[in-house]
Parts: sequence; C-alpha cells; structure tokens
Amino acid sequence: MNAVEEKNLSRIQREKRGKIQKAALEVFSEYGLRSATLDKIATACGLTKPNILYYYSSKDQIYFEVLNGLLDEWVAPLHEISKEGKPIDELLGYMKAKLKISKQKPKESKLFANEILHGAPLMQNILATSLRQTLDEKVAVIDHWVSEGKLANVNGYHLFFSIWAMTQHYADFDVQVKAILDKNEDELFQEAEEYLTNLLLRMLSLPSNQNHSIKRS
Repeated sequence: MNAVEEKNLSRIQREKRGKIQKAALEVFSEYGLRSATLDKIATACGLTKPNILYYYSSKDQIYFEVLNGLLDEWVAPLHEISKEGKPIDELLGYMKAKLKISKQKPKESKLFANEILHGAPLMQNILATSLRQTLDEKVAVIDHWVSEGKLANVNGYHLFFSIWAMTQHYADFDVQVKAILDKNEDELFQEAEEYLTNLLLRMLSLPSNQNHSIKRS
C-alpha cells in the first residue's frame, strides 16, 4: 500500500490493519512465513479470515507490509546522522539508537534477520535500492569527516555492518546472551552500551582527540 492509499483509509480501517499487522508479527515471529497461516493470524487478532482478506489479498501481502514497516523503523536512525554534527557523537548516537531497538523490539529484529537469512525474497529490491542509497549517503558523510581530519580513517560500509552486527546480536541471539549473562535486561543493555561506546571510541578517535574520555573495561 502506498502513502496515498494509506491516507485514504478511514480511522477504523487503519486501526484494523494495525491490529492485523501486530498479530501477524507475533505469528510470523513464532512460525515463520512458511508455517504461518491466515487462520493463525485471524485467531491472534480476533478477526475472521474473510475479514482479514477484506484488508489484505494474501498472507504474503501482510508479511511484506509488516517487513516494510520494520525496515522503515530499522533505517530511521540512519537518517538521523547529521553531517553538521560532531562525528563521534553522531555515530555513538546511531549505535545507541540501534541498541535501543534491539532492547525494545526483539521480535521485530528477529523477523527481519530471518528474512535476510532466507535471501530476502520479498525485500531484495528495497535493500538494493532505497537502503543502499541511504547507506551510500551516510558513508559519504563518514568519508568527508575522515578527509577533514575529524575522524580516524575507517571504511564506512564495514563500520555500519559492524554496528548492525554488534547491536542486533542482543535481539537476534537474546536466548544465548541471557543464558550466559545472569543479568536483568536493563543491566545487560547498559553494560552493552558502555562496552560498545568504549569500543567505537577507541576505533574512531584520532590520537589527539581529547573530546571524549575512554573508560577502561
């Protein structure tokens, strides 16, 4: 559904679609796309299957819309990186935003990761176009900071890949993390943020940059 079609929906229609998507997220997260069914989604949201088919033509359409919404949230912090800001502050802020998503929306993160692991059949075009364009723009910002002597020499693409991997690990592999670390969630994520902050500071700071103090682990 495009923005114009979304705008033309009534309040009740938007609420029903939101209810269906929320239930679908739970079902897709538990069963995966292949084993999820419209009947399971209908049961989860308290609607009938014909009612769901009034709003969506198929299970795949629901899945695509849920994933598209997740991608919008996933990419949003990337758009917030400002060329006018202080480089390390901007990148640390991005890392913290990504870590917050992992803490608050682990099911969404797992569903998105599962789509990627299966070759992103429904999202490949978006990943190769809009996401790539946004990432290219932010890597150009990093290259500019490096050329201006405001940031240590770093490959922007691999920096973002690393931040994604390090932050999403706490959502996608939360069972493993919690099995190893006997900590409550708030304590765990606070410790993760401090560790990742120190790690990025060491990698990104210039030798003469005294704007940030580095905590010792």
